Amino acid sequence: MTEAMTQPIDILIQLQDLDCLIRDLRDPEMASQQQRLGFALEDIQELERSRELLAGQVENERLLQIYERMSRRFVRVIVPVEGRVCTGCRMSLPTSDPTRQADSATCDICENCGRILYRR
Repeated sequence: MTEAMTQPIDILIQLQDLDCLIRDLRDPEMASQQQRLGFALEDIQELERSRELLAGQVENERLLQIYERMSRRFVRVIVPVEGRVCTGCRMSLPTSDPTRQADSATCDICENCGRILYRR
């Protein structure tokens, strides 16, 4: 998975950011803190509609299902790979896959934690 995965991963990263914002707005303490810092709070229903539209743009249904399932477990499901390490669980990734190229945009699933990994 190379060039074709760039767009779905970008959409999933945006979806993850939107999910974090919605989660923060539902938490009264976090919402209060954001208001004190001067951030205008959006209507949660509008954000949820935007989330549904964004989720509908993900063409890879399997990847979206993995994201939805894992987002119940982790706040950050889409994480970058640094070197050969998953930044979600900090475990080293296998080096035996010859199709992986460090300089190409790819996405995989961490064998340890199940998060969606991307390389840029």
